[in-house]
Amino acid sequence: MERLFSPWRAKYIASGVDSSSPGCVFCGMAEDPANDVANFVLHRDEHCFAVLNLYPYITGHLMIVPYQHTAEFDTLAKEITDNMMDLTKRSQAAIRKAYSPPGFNVGMNLGTAAGAGIADHIHIHVLPRWAGDTNFMTSIGEARVIPEGLETTYGKLKDKF
Repeated sequence: MERLFSPWRAKYIASGVDSSSPGCVFCGMAEDPANDVANFVLHRDEHCFAVLNLYPYITGHLMIVPYQHTAEFDTLAKEITDNMMDLTKRSQAAIRKAYSPPGFNVGMNLGTAAGAGIADHIHIHVLPRWAGDTNFMTSIGEARVIPEGLETTYGKLKDKF
């Protein structure tokens, strides 16, 4: 596998947080609003929050996470899923204002078999896309190219909510 230098991830990697760590990373973020900047939480709503993906597929990749810890989308109350969809729409608008992408991927991976990296706490991915963006490399070269650090992305998106 090819490795691309990404020094902005060193702080997160050094923290030892990963999907196999005890406790839920999303619940930790939900319960720690004083550290929203350090956790890259962009916006908090009544039932969910928007946060940058710390392992983005592409610049601007964020997630909508309910405060309620659950692995099952179909068990959430309607007011929670409605809030998740509203914040997904708001996130798409924020990304559009900041980056002007011509397309988006929006979706959920429910369960490990479906590709969920954090399977125990559902979340919606919102990704800007551009024709010819370089993330085809994930499929053919097992590498991702992210041209912008998380701090820069956070700065561009935070005031768009």
